Amino acid sequence: MDQKILSLAAEKTADKLQEFLQTLREGDLTNLLQNQAVKGKVAGALLRAIFKGSPCSEEAGTLRRRKIYTCCIQLVESGDLQKEIASEIIGLLMLEAHHFPGPLLAELANEFISAVREGSLVNGKSLELLPIILTALATKKENLAYGKGVLSGEECKKQLINTLCSGRWDQQYVIQLTSMFKDVPLTAEEVEFVVEKALSMFSKMNLQEIPPLVYQLLVLSSKGSRKSVLEGIIAFFSALDKQHNEEQSGDELLDVVTVPSGELRHVEGTIILHIVFAIKLDYELGRELVKHLKVGQQGDSNNNISPFSIALLLSVTRIQRFQDQVLDLLKTSVVKSFKDLQLLQGSKFLQNLVPHRSYVSTMILEVVKNSVHSWDHVTQGLVELGFILMDSYGPKKVLDGKTIETSPSLSRMPNQHACKLGANILLETFKIHEMIRQEILEQVLNRVVTRASSPISHFLDLLSNIVMYAPLVLQSCSSKVTEAFDYLSFLPLQTVQRLLKAVQPLLKISMSMRDSLILVLRKAMFANQLDARKSAVAGFLLLLKNFKVLGSLSSSQCSQSLSVSQVHVDVHSHYNSVANETFCLEIMDSLRRCLSQQADVRLMLYEGFYDVLRRNSQLANSVMQTLLSQLKQFYEPKPDLLPPLKLEACILTQGDKISLQEPLDYLLCCIQHCLAWYKNTVIPLQQGEEEEEEEEAFYEDLDDILESITNRMIKSELEDFELDKSADFSQSTSIGIKNNICAFLVMGVCEVLIEYNFSISSFSKNRFEDILSLFMCYKKLSDILNEKAGKGKTKMANKTNDSLLSMKFVSSLLTALFRDSIQSHQESLSVLRSSNEFMRYAVNVALQKVQQLKETGHVSGPDGQNPDKIFQNLCDITRVLLWRYTSIPTSVEESGKKEKGKSISLLCLEGLQKIFSAVQQFYQPKIQQFLRALDVTDKEGEEREDADISVTQRTAFQIRQFQRSLLNLLSSQEEDFNSKEALLLVTVLTSLSKLLEPSSPQFVQMLSWTSKICKENSREDALFCKSLMNLLFSLHVSYKSPVILLRDLSQDIHGHLGDIDQDVEVEKTNHFAIVNLRTAAPTVCLLVLSQAEKVLEEVDWLITKLKGQVSQETLSEASSQATLPNQPVEKAIIMQLGTLLTFFHELVQTALPSGSCVDTLLKDLCKMYTTLTALVRYYLQVCQSSGGIPKNMEKLVKLSGSHLTPLCYSFISYVQNKSKSLNYTGEKKEKPAAVATAMARVLRETKPIPNLIFAIEQYEKFLIHLSKKSKVNLMQHMKLSTSRDFKIKGNILDMVLREDGEDENEEGTASEHGGQNKEPAKKKRKK
Repeated sequence: MDQKILSLAAEKTADKLQEFLQTLREGDLTNLLQNQAVKGKVAGALLRAIFKGSPCSEEAGTLRRRKIYTCCIQLVESGDLQKEIASEIIGLLMLEAHHFPGPLLAELANEFISAVREGSLVNGKSLELLPIILTALATKKENLAYGKGVLSGEECKKQLINTLCSGRWDQQYVIQLTSMFKDVPLTAEEVEFVVEKALSMFSKMNLQEIPPLVYQLLVLSSKGSRKSVLEGIIAFFSALDKQHNEEQSGDELLDVVTVPSGELRHVEGTIILHIVFAIKLDYELGRELVKHLKVGQQGDSNNNISPFSIALLLSVTRIQRFQDQVLDLLKTSVVKSFKDLQLLQGSKFLQNLVPHRSYVSTMILEVVKNSVHSWDHVTQGLVELGFILMDSYGPKKVLDGKTIETSPSLSRMPNQHACKLGANILLETFKIHEMIRQEILEQVLNRVVTRASSPISHFLDLLSNIVMYAPLVLQSCSSKVTEAFDYLSFLPLQTVQRLLKAVQPLLKISMSMRDSLILVLRKAMFANQLDARKSAVAGFLLLLKNFKVLGSLSSSQCSQSLSVSQVHVDVHSHYNSVANETFCLEIMDSLRRCLSQQADVRLMLYEGFYDVLRRNSQLANSVMQTLLSQLKQFYEPKPDLLPPLKLEACILTQGDKISLQEPLDYLLCCIQHCLAWYKNTVIPLQQGEEEEEEEEAFYEDLDDILESITNRMIKSELEDFELDKSADFSQSTSIGIKNNICAFLVMGVCEVLIEYNFSISSFSKNRFEDILSLFMCYKKLSDILNEKAGKGKTKMANKTNDSLLSMKFVSSLLTALFRDSIQSHQESLSVLRSSNEFMRYAVNVALQKVQQLKETGHVSGPDGQNPDKIFQNLCDITRVLLWRYTSIPTSVEESGKKEKGKSISLLCLEGLQKIFSAVQQFYQPKIQQFLRALDVTDKEGEEREDADISVTQRTAFQIRQFQRSLLNLLSSQEEDFNSKEALLLVTVLTSLSKLLEPSSPQFVQMLSWTSKICKENSREDALFCKSLMNLLFSLHVSYKSPVILLRDLSQDIHGHLGDIDQDVEVEKTNHFAIVNLRTAAPTVCLLVLSQAEKVLEEVDWLITKLKGQVSQETLSEASSQATLPNQPVEKAIIMQLGTLLTFFHELVQTALPSGSCVDTLLKDLCKMYTTLTALVRYYLQVCQSSGGIPKNMEKLVKLSGSHLTPLCYSFISYVQNKSKSLNYTGEKKEKPAAVATAMARVLRETKPIPNLIFAIEQYEKFLIHLSKKSKVNLMQHMKLSTSRDFKIKGNILDMVLREDGEDENEEGTASEHGGQNKEPAKKKRKK
C-alpha cells in the first residue's frame, strides 16, 4: 500500500492520490505510517505523499491531516523512533502546519496543552511543533469558535498561552517550554505570563537546571518583561543565599539536607555570566538592571541589594558602557548604608522602630569570600570598587597641610568606614586571587609615589597588611617595589618612614631589594633637599633596627612582629648575622657623615639611636663611641670653667642668617637614654667577662662628663651664658635670635640633666637638691622668655617646644611626688615637694605629652612610637593624677595660696580630661585594662575577681567620683564658682558616659543625675550651661527621643524672654533652673533648635523609608497586605511631629533677640513644614490602598493650622518690625558704615523668610490635594495665608531717595555704602 501511495504521489496531479486515500479505512493509514516509521523506513516520503493527497481545501482532507498529525505526535513522543526519523517527521509537520484552518489549529494546540498539564509527554520532542501552531493561529484573521465564545486567532492564541501558563509544568520540560516561546510572536502581556510561570518554577527545579532556564528567560526577555526577569532572578538567589547563610550559621545537622556551598556559588557564577552576556547583546537589559537596583537604594536598600546582586553589578562593570554608572551606584550604596548606621546608632528612637539589618559592607565582603569559587568576572570590579572607596573617602588634607590621623577605633564617620571597607576589599581580594595581586600592589605603590602632597596613610596601611600577609609571594613583584624606591628622595619624610616600615619584611628575604634600597639611600644622603637627607637617615636607622647582629640580646620589646613565613626564610641565620654585622657597621659609617649636616638631620639621628640600641645591642659600642666623640666637640673639659658647654659652637652664622647647627640638648638626651639602657641591660650581663675594662671606658667617660656638666650647670649663673634679663630676645635682631636659640638649648640641657640625676639618684637628698637647682635655672630662663614674649606682640614659640623628658620618667616622677609613701624616701622627696613650681611643672609636662599623643598618635622620646609602652605610662600617670585630684580638691588648694597660673589640682583634672579622650581615640580595645589600672586598691588576690567586673560598672565607679566634685563645686557661692573646673568636669563626665552601656541601670542613673543637676542649679555661665545641656541631650538621645524635653525647655525659654506681643504676660514654667535670663538665648535656644533639627532629620529619614517601601510594594502589587506593619512607624512619626509642633509653638511666640536665634528658628520652621509636606505626600501615595488617612494625622494637621501657621506669620511680622525699628533709629545718628553693617545683618536675617512662606504654601497646596483624594476636608483648620502684595509706594520712595541724597551731600563724598543704605530702606517700606 505504501508503494502505491508513493507512486501515485509521483504523478503530476494529486486527484488519483486523493481518491485512493479516501477509499482507505480510518485506521489503515495511521497503522501504515506507524509501521513504516518504527521500521525506520522512508516515513518522510510517505508523509509528504499523504499531505499532498489531503489538501486543506476539502474537509475530508483536513480531517485526514488532523488524524495524521495526532498520530505523528504520539509516534514522536513514544520514543520508539530513531532520532533522524523523528526530526524529519517533526520538520514536515512544521512545514505543513500553517495550511490548517483556525479551529483545527486551536484543537491541536489544546491537545498539546492538555498533554503538558497532565504530564503525559514522554520525551517532549513534539513540543517543537507548538510554537509553529501558535504562530500560525495568530495569523488567522477569521473568528473561531473557542470554548463558549467566538475569538479572533490572536485572542485565541492569548487564551491558549494563558491556559498553558496557568497549568502544571513537569520539571523536565520547563526549559523546553520556555525556549519554545522565543519562536512565538508574543504581546507584552503574554511575555509577562510566560516569565512569571518560568520564574515560579525556579524553586521546584534542581540547582543545576536553573542556569539553562535563566539563559532561555534572558533570550525571551528581548521581547519584553526585562524588569520582571531580572527582579525574579535576583530575588530568587538573594533568598537562596539568605537561607543558605542561616543554615550554615545555624544547626550543623542541616548541612546534609541543603545545597553544598560550592555548588551554589558555581551556579550563581554561571548565571551572572549569562546575564552579563545578555546585557552585552541588549543594553536595554543593563539599563533595566541599574534602574531596578537604584529604586531599591532609594527606599530600603536591603530589599534589593544582596551578595548576589552586588556580584552581578560588579561583573557588569566589565562592560565599558555601564562601568561608571554601576561603580557609582555601589559607592553611594555603601556610604548611604554607613550613614544609616550612624543615624541608627545615634538614636534610640530609631533603633526601637527599625529592625537591625545586614549592611552593604558585609555583603560586599561576602562577595569577596564567595569569589573564591572561580568568579573571575567579579575580581576586576572588586578591585576597582576598593580603590574608588579608598580614593574618595580617604583622610582629607587639613588646612595647615597636616592630616589628623585617628585610629580605626574612632572612625565613626561614614567616610572613614567606607575607606576602611575599600582597604578590606582589596586585602581580602589580594589573599584569594593570585592573578590580581600584581595589579593591586602596583596600584597601591603608584598612589604612594604620585600623591606625595595628599595624605596616603590608608594606602600605606594596606601595603603593610599585604606585605605581612605574604612576603614570599611578593618576591615575584619585587621589581615594582624597587621601582618605588627610586622616588624615595622626592617623597615627604613621613611617607618614606611608613613605606620602608611596610616593606621591611621583604628586605629580610630579598638581598637584591635591600641592596637597591641602600644605593638609593646613599644617593639621598647627599641630595640637595633637606627632606631627602632626612629620609636617608630614617631609612638607615630602620635597617639598623631590623638586621640583628650576632650576639644581640633578644629584645622582647621588639615592636615589629614578623609572620612565621618570614622567620623561616632566615635559614642561614649564623651566616646572616655575620653578614649583618659588616652591613650594619657600613651603615654606621654612612650615618657618622650625617653628624656634620644640618641640625634637623642630626636631630633625627639622635632620636633614632636609642631604638637601634634597644633592638641591636651589639652596636652599642659603635653608637656610644660616635656619640661621645660628637659631645666632646662641645664640651669644656677643664673642670673649673663655666659654663661647661660651648654654646657658640652650636650656632651657625651665615651672613645675617643665624640658625642652630647642633641640637646639643637632643645629643645629651640621646646619650643619657642610651647610657641608662646600657647600664640596665648590657653591664649586668658582662659581669663575668674579661673585656670589661676596654668596653666600659666610654661608659665611665660619659658618666663623668654628665656629672661634671651637672655640677657646673648648677654653679653657672645666667650671665655666664649671657642670657640674663638685660639680654636682647627680640626675633627681629640677629643677637635676639641667637639668644633665643641659646636659651632653648640651656633649658633643654637642664631638663636632660634633671632626668639623668633622678635616674641615678636612688632617692639621695643631695641629688634631689641638684635637681631643684637645675629646675630653678630652667625656670628663670623660661620666665624671662615668657616675659619678653609678653612684651613683643608675637608669642614666643616656647609653647611648641617639646619637653625633653621621657614619658616614662614623667610617670615615675609624678608617682614619686604624689604617691610615694616609702619611709626612707620621704626626707629626700620633701626637697622636691617643697617646690610647688616644680610639681606644677611635672604635671604640665605630662599634659604636654598627652596632648602630643592626641595630635600625632605618638609621643617624643624613647619608646614614643611603641603603643604598648605609651599605654602603660598613660595608666600610671592617670592613676596618680586621679588620686591627686580627688584627694586634694581645687578649693582646698586654692584657698591656701594665691599663685598666678592654674592650681595643680586643676592641671590634674585637665590632664585626666585629655587622657580619657586620648584613650578612647587610640586604645578603644584596651578600655577594660585601662579602667582596671585606675583602681587604686590593687591587691593581688582580687585580680581574678576583677576580671568579671564589666566596663560599665568600672566606668560608673569613676563617674561617681567626678559627680561628687561637680556637686561640691555647684554648692559653692556664685562668686566662688570655678567655671574652668566645672567645664572640665562636665567634659570628663561626657567622655566617660560614652563607655556606659545604654541599656544598663548605670546609664539611666547617669541620665537622671544630669537631668536633676540641670533642673536644680542655676548658673549664669553660658559655656558651662552649654556643655551640661549637651551632655544631657547626648545621654537622652541614647535612651529615648528628646521631644518632650525640648517642649519643656521651649516653655522655659518663652517664660524668661517674654512674648513677641509685649502686652501678653507669659507664666513662667520652671522645668529647668539652668535656663535663666543669661543662658536662655542664644545658648539654650540654639542648642534646642539643633536638637529639633536632628529629630526632624530622623523623621524625614523614616518617611523616606516608608515611601521607598510603598513604591516597591506597588511594584510587587502586594500593598494591601503590607500596609499594616508600617502603622507603628506612622504613629511614631505623627507623635514626634505633634510634640515638635508644640515646641515650635512656644518658640515662635518668644521675643528672641535678633541674630543667630531668629535665623536658626526661621530655617528650622522651614524644615518642619518641609517634613510635614513629605508626610502629606506619603499619605497621598497610600491613601487609596489603606482606605483614607488615620485620625491622628487629621489631628496633626488641625494642630498645625491652629497652633503654628498663624503664629509663624505674626513672628515674621515681628522680625520685620524689629529690623525696621533698627533702620529708623540708626539712620540719622550713626555713620553710614555702621548703618550699612546693621542693614546687612537685617538682610541676612530676613533671607529665610521667603523660604518659610514658600514652605508653608507648599504644605497647604499638598493638603488640598490630600483633601480631595481622601474625601476629608483638611483645610477647614487652615486660616488662609495673609496676602502679601509687594506694592512700591511712589511717594515714600521719593522721600527716601531725597533723604539719601541729602545724607550724601552732608558727607561730602559719594559713600560707597549709600547704595546699600538705600536698598534695604525701600525693601522695608514695601509692606
